[in-house]
Amino acid sequence: MFKALADPTRRLLLDALFEQDGRSLGELEAVVAVHSEMTRFGVSKHLRLLEAAGLVVTRKQGRVKLHHLNPVPIRLLHDRWIDKYTERRVTALTELKRQLEDNS
Repeated sequence: MFKALADPTRRLLLDALFEQDGRSLGELEAVVAVHSEMTRFGVSKHLRLLEAAGLVVTRKQGRVKLHHLNPVPIRLLHDRWIDKYTERRVTALTELKRQLEDNS
């Protein structure tokens, strides 16, 4: 999963699915085209990697294959690696850091 999340294009695709779930390859290709000159094949390759990591699931609707964000592995990642850093004292420290940086 970390390999899948390491690439900025794949994160862009996940962001696009977060904004609007159930997008076709063509719609996702248009999102990526704004940021780079990637081919349809390149976008499809990134989507296959995201699907293999379990971050994206697909469903056929007629002739169109729709891509959906799978929140379960992201939640599991959050619970394992991030949740302990969201404790109250860490929040207080980040707020203090922000205040100190604003005053300098």
